Amino acid sequence: MHSIQGARPEGGDDEQPTPDRITADLLIRARELTGPAHSAAVGGLPEALRLVAGYSAGWWDADGVPTAASGKSVRSALALLCAGAAAAADPDDAMRAAVPAAVAVELVHEFSLLHDDVMDGDRTRRHRPAAWTVFGTASALLTGDALLALAFQVLARKSGDTDATRVLAAAVVELCRGQAADLRFASGRDDPPVGVGDCLAMIEGKTGSLLAAACELGARSAGAPPPTASRYGMFGRELGVAYQLVDDLLGIRGDPGRTGKPVGADLAARKLSMPVVAALRSGTKAGARLADLYGEPDDLTEEQILEAADLVRAAGGTAFAREHARHHTELALRALADASPRPSAAADLRLLADRLIGRDH
Repeated sequence: MHSIQGARPEGGDDEQPTPDRITADLLIRARELTGPAHSAAVGGLPEALRLVAGYSAGWWDADGVPTAASGKSVRSALALLCAGAAAAADPDDAMRAAVPAAVAVELVHEFSLLHDDVMDGDRTRRHRPAAWTVFGTASALLTGDALLALAFQVLARKSGDTDATRVLAAAVVELCRGQAADLRFASGRDDPPVGVGDCLAMIEGKTGSLLAAACELGARSAGAPPPTASRYGMFGRELGVAYQLVDDLLGIRGDPGRTGKPVGADLAARKLSMPVVAALRSGTKAGARLADLYGEPDDLTEEQILEAADLVRAAGGTAFAREHARHHTELALRALADASPRPSAAADLRLLADRLIGRDH
C-alpha cells in the first residue's frame, strides 16, 4: 500500500522536484491508494450502470475500452492527507483507515457531476462528451443515483461510524441546496437580484460542502476528536470556496485545451458566476453593458463572448473573484493551522491548496 504523505517524485539526487510535480505525485498516489476500493465498489453495479460510471470517472470509453482521462482525485487526496495530518500514531495506518471515506466522497462527487451536466445542459466533461450525451439522460441520472447510494454503503460498511454517515448526508443536502441556488440563478428569474452574498452561499453549498466533508471524514477516520475534525472540515470548506472562484475565472478566460470546455463557456451560457455577478453589481458602464449582453434574446456570438470577458474584467469582476479566492485560501490555511496537524502532512496540504488555487484547468 502506497503512502501519499510526503510523497515526492522519483528522480536523481540532483533533481529538484517542482511544486507542480510534487502535487501531481500526491494526486497519483491518492488514486493508487483508493483505486482498488473505488473500482470494487463501482464493479458491483449492474453492467449498464457500471459502464456509465466508469465512463464518467474517465476509466474507459463508451465501449468499455480503458482510457487515461480520469479526474484529479482532489477530494480523496484531501481525505487521505487530512487523515495523515490528524494521526496520533502511524500516519500511513491512518490513511489506510481513511480509504472508505475517500472513496465515498469521490462517489458523491461523480454523482453530482452526472446530475449537474444534465441539469446545466453541459455537453462536455474532461475533454470529451458528457455521459448524458453518450448514454442518454435517464441512464446518466440513474447511474448518479446508484453512485450516491453506493457512497453511503461504502462508508457505513467499512467505518461503522454513524456520525460519519451523518457528516456525509449533511454535505449532500448542502450540495443540493447549492445546486438549487445555481439553477435559480440560471433560470433568469432575477428577483430579487442575485448578489455576491447569494453567490458565496451557493458556492459554499455546491463546492465547499463536499470538500469540507472529505477533510472532516479523513480526520475522523484517524481518530481526531470532533472539534479537531471540524477544523479540518473548515479548512476544506474555505478551500472549496477558493477552488470554485478560480473555476469561475477559468470559465471566463480559461484555455479550452486545458479546461476541456469551449472559450467563455460560462459566458455563453450566461452563467451568474461570482466574477460576473460582481461585475453586474459594480455600478460601472462596463457592468451595464454586460447586463445588456446577458439580456440578449439570441445566443451570444464569439465576438460578444470575448467582449463579455473584457467587460467582466473592466467592471472589476475578475479582480474581485481573485481577491476573494486569496482571502478564502488564507482562511483555509488558518483553520488548518488551528487543527495542529503533523508538519509533513500540513506541508503537503498547504502545497496542494496552493496548486489548486493557482491552477489553469
